[in-house]
Amino acid sequence: MSTCLVTGGSGYFGSLLIAQLAAAGHRVRNFDLAAPDHADADAEFVQGDIRDAAAVRGAVSGCDVVFHNVAQLPLAHEHELLRSVNVDGTSALLDACADAGVAKVVHTSSSAVFGVPDRNPVLPSTVPRPAEPYGHAKLAAEWVCLDAVRRGLDVSIVRPRTIIGHGRLGIFGILFDWIADGADPVVLGDGTNRYQFVHADDLARACILAGERDGPDVFNIGAAEFGTMAETVDAVCRHAGTGSIVRSAPAAPTAALMRLTARAGLTPFAPYHWLMYARSMWFDLEHAVEGLGWSPMWSTTDMFAQSYDWYVAHRETAAAGGSLHRRATPQGALAVAKRLTRFLPAATLP
Repeated sequence: MSTCLVTGGSGYFGSLLIAQLAAAGHRVRNFDLAAPDHADADAEFVQGDIRDAAAVRGAVSGCDVVFHNVAQLPLAHEHELLRSVNVDGTSALLDACADAGVAKVVHTSSSAVFGVPDRNPVLPSTVPRPAEPYGHAKLAAEWVCLDAVRRGLDVSIVRPRTIIGHGRLGIFGILFDWIADGADPVVLGDGTNRYQFVHADDLARACILAGERDGPDVFNIGAAEFGTMAETVDAVCRHAGTGSIVRSAPAAPTAALMRLTARAGLTPFAPYHWLMYARSMWFDLEHAVEGLGWSPMWSTTDMFAQSYDWYVAHRETAAAGGSLHRRATPQGALAVAKRLTRFLPAATLP
């Protein structure tokens, strides 16, 4: 049994990771700026800012394994905040871990470090090339991890594809809201771009396995069963049975409109949304499967069905959830678009 620290343990993914660690018999400590939504018997809570070196050192003290999940989200428009939390905070944590003699650190990164890949699947050898501020900050945090490895700290990096699962809303809350009301969701272009997601439970298992493995490494994590963007959204429509039909909007002008309205504060999009929604991206999983003894349990169709059902069951309270990922994102001007998408052509489906 190990003593584990989970940074960002009050957030959506961090809380799931804590639950899995506790179920495996580990002692768990949660370090977060925000208190958990509910009293958590599975973890000791230590409140603090990841950029506060003294607070971080106190949280790390006595821990064997540290799972680092604190991150400023892509919706942040302040680039300095992205840098200070994602990069400087990671640096403060790794310095504290080295001084405290922590045996293992698992850093949760992001597929955003690859931007728009030239080819798929993305391999362990694919060179990261971020295309927006969040991806740049997450890659810089990876460089901090690699520097800590050169100084002797055992750090593994886990890069997830887009995370979804029961209780994970954020931008997905808008999709589920439209479908629940029988409105027609939209894909950019014809929707034939292949897009990989990952269930939060599969990601948590991968992180825990990485924490049990000696030696630094990098693991790309995603679902094994996935299809095109139009197929994914259509599966939710068919599961819901509300009559929603997947519609197609022209990719380039719609992406430009997403960018303009987001900058004006009218829509809740971040740069990664308009860069990637019409693009293909998926990870090759062989290295993670062989290196961790891990395999994903959730298909994209099943994870979206589970998430949609959770949303419907909690719809009245979703707008007031705790972390940003647990609550539905306010729609802004999209509330108007919700009534107009039925005039668009249907997306391409098999």
